[in-house]
Amino acid sequence: MFHATLHQLKVFETVARHGSFTRAAEELFITQPTVSSQIKQLTKVIGLPLFEQIGKSLYLTDAGKELLATCQDIFERLNNLEMKVADLKGTKQGKLHLGVITTAKYFIPRLLGSFCKQYPGIDIALKVTNHQEIQRRMLENQDDLYIVSNPPQDIDLHSKPFLDNPLVVVASKNHHLAEKKNISLDSLNDEPFIMREKGSGTRKAIYQLFDRHNISVKVRLELGSNEAIKQAIAGDLGISILSEHCLISEDGSGDLTVLDVEHFPIERRWYACCLAGKKLSVIAQTFLEYLLEESPKMSFPPSSLLAKVK
Repeated sequence: MFHATLHQLKVFETVARHGSFTRAAEELFITQPTVSSQIKQLTKVIGLPLFEQIGKSLYLTDAGKELLATCQDIFERLNNLEMKVADLKGTKQGKLHLGVITTAKYFIPRLLGSFCKQYPGIDIALKVTNHQEIQRRMLENQDDLYIVSNPPQDIDLHSKPFLDNPLVVVASKNHHLAEKKNISLDSLNDEPFIMREKGSGTRKAIYQLFDRHNISVKVRLELGSNEAIKQAIAGDLGISILSEHCLISEDGSGDLTVLDVEHFPIERRWYACCLAGKKLSVIAQTFLEYLLEESPKMSFPPSSLLAKVK
């Protein structure tokens, strides 16, 4: 291993991450023959095959899996060293890898904007995706921190709540319940609903409430995007339950309204999570502290102004 170069290890890690020589070459801005040559040299150093080709798919061998874990540890330590040296110099430099679920995109950029103004030497790699993909990224330790509304119970995490995430009932302003006050939960029985995809944290919270009160709704549409759901609501395809933060872009004069339904809003929280046992980098720790300190200061218009309640 002492004869392996850092460049060879980086090429290997990139190939392993993508499962492709071609995509690794594209990311590293080198040719595919160069990638193949570096992997061949590294294989000679290790003395065992690192990959096996089955059909069109590339798989890690046992030796490859061990080497990948070692590479990830080496690069994480080097990145941390770079950040710590910058910290000793009185500056904050490095990259923050952040994974957030889709609903968090309505407020996280605001926090990141102010954070980067305070620490201009920090770059952000932001991945916005659904709960299922976030869990996969957690299991593969792809990011420093994760922003979720429902931390998975089957993954060993350290989670810190930092912001309220109320869920509200949203309908078209032309909906027959739009002008009513103190709507009973029973009134939602058999209403056509537009739901997030199965596995969504919001959907789980909705069904937990409905199951407790024996409410049965008709799921007319399943959509994987909050923006698509809002458009479907505006098109009178049904009603939905969304995070209040999804309505930040509404100005109160649009096509949506928040229904005044008992047991709503459903009170939830946003959580900042990292894998248990993971030693946060200087940059990740700095952002986590910033998040916990600054997020309570954020002000959001109440939902009655975001989507007009008649």
